[in-house]
Amino acid sequence: MSLKDDISNDMKAALKARDRVRLGSIRMLQAAIQRCEVDDRVMLDDAGVIAIVEKLIKQGRDAAGQFVKGNRQDLADKELADISVWKKYLPEQLGDDEVNAMIEAAIADTGAASMKDMGKVMGQLKARLQGRADMGQVSARIKARLAG
Repeated sequence: MSLKDDISNDMKAALKARDRVRLGSIRMLQAAIQRCEVDDRVMLDDAGVIAIVEKLIKQGRDAAGQFVKGNRQDLADKELADISVWKKYLPEQLGDDEVNAMIEAAIADTGAASMKDMGKVMGQLKARLQGRADMGQVSARIKARLAG
């Protein structure tokens, strides 16, 4: 069963359970998926859906941070609730040790020695870590490793 089918089934379950918070979050995700499919005229596979989920989570975190700065904790809580629903659709997240090991292996494979080689390392890691780790944090770790 595809990820889109899981999302659809979860929406039906939220409807039956009258869970408005979960239902709203899932509908927002489905709308983002449909918007992408219509705009790009493609049928998204699981990798495409994961990319959309990651994008929504990143936007939600940014929005929650702004709401907290603006003393709107109620809106920040709503964003965080949406994020907790969306995280279910991401693959199992890797631990710090696993990510660091993959970074070291990628640096060794590409022969990266300076910041100029960062693109090579990121290119190799992006496919393997997409959806399984926060790519912003991965990028920061690579920068720290190549700078030091």
